[in-house]
Amino acid sequence: MNTEEDFVHKATATVTDSQERLKHAFAAAFAVSPDSGVEQMVYGECASWDSTAHMVLIAEIESAFDIMLATEDVIDLSSFEKAKEIVAKYGVSFEG
Repeated sequence: MNTEEDFVHKATATVTDSQERLKHAFAAAFAVSPDSGVEQMVYGECASWDSTAHMVLIAEIESAFDIMLATEDVIDLSSFEKAKEIVAKYGVSFEG
């Protein structure tokens, strides 16, 4: 269970840190380098983004940010940019 202190820490994480953590989650899920253009990944345009990789990505994101995504967010996650939008709903900052 997250404490208030944990939530405040996540909410005040630096933009770079949050962006890098998300890049590393995508890289781990798809077995690529974090610098390989993961920011441009989109479901349906990435051959390796199948149902198994999608669930690995969800697990990586939940672990990286210590959050539990709601079912609708799991379904809606369809790109790196959408992932940023979804993770931000859980108190993680991607804005400068």
